Amino acid sequence: MMMHPILSLEKIKLYFAKGAFRTEIIKEISFDGYKDEFISIIGPSGCGKSSLIRIIAGLLQPTAGVVIYNGSVVTTPPKGMSLVFQDFALLPWLTALENVKLALSDSEDEEDKKEKRCREMLSIVGLKASHDSYPHELSGGMKQRVGIARALVSNPEVLLMDEPFSSLDAITADELRKETHRLLKNRGTSVKLVIMVSHNVEEVVEVSDRIIALTNPPTTIIDDIEVGLRYPRDKRSGGFYRVEEKLYQALHSAKK
Repeated sequence: MMMHPILSLEKIKLYFAKGAFRTEIIKEISFDGYKDEFISIIGPSGCGKSSLIRIIAGLLQPTAGVVIYNGSVVTTPPKGMSLVFQDFALLPWLTALENVKLALSDSEDEEDKKEKRCREMLSIVGLKASHDSYPHELSGGMKQRVGIARALVSNPEVLLMDEPFSSLDAITADELRKETHRLLKNRGTSVKLVIMVSHNVEEVVEVSDRIIALTNPPTTIIDDIEVGLRYPRDKRSGGFYRVEEKLYQALHSAKK
């Protein structure tokens, strides 16, 4: 029985015009995302990775092509998708709990039910004791956990992440990568598909089921790599090294 994709990108193009000049950012990108997949998108700086994740999220309209989510064309941010930002995007005058609760501002649930849900999500990401802390009282890793909790509290089916670990120290980033991967397999959350933008080769080989490598602008897909390694992954194994080498070769080709 053939599985239907949760998400499809069909011939996405993006260019910006200024007067008579047109800058082509994305030439054409198409791919599908399926249930229980962790997909990473990687490519040279300036190739439009962040623009692409915003197109998927419905925050930016493509020049041509469509994003289809569960059979419907995405034109505005759909219910069922959440985005984790690189820079945490927390309001400094709100507590961790209040920042997470922002994601439920359109919910018709009673306040006590919202608060219970937010507390549960903060506990899932390891912040049970930090509900009432303000952003300036939290480490970088804790702030990003708040961002992840905020993304998860609305029960998304698709979790989008825009370089979520790039501003963290190596140890904290490694811990959060493992936790994020576990969220996809955790039946206590609603997440069925994760799509992450990254510039870190080791990171994407560690967590991804598939890696989509992009070219320099005008951007296309140069490779779609099935990782095929069991979890947890040993970064010193021959299999891990072979996938890294294949990805490096694709990225070097992408710059030519």
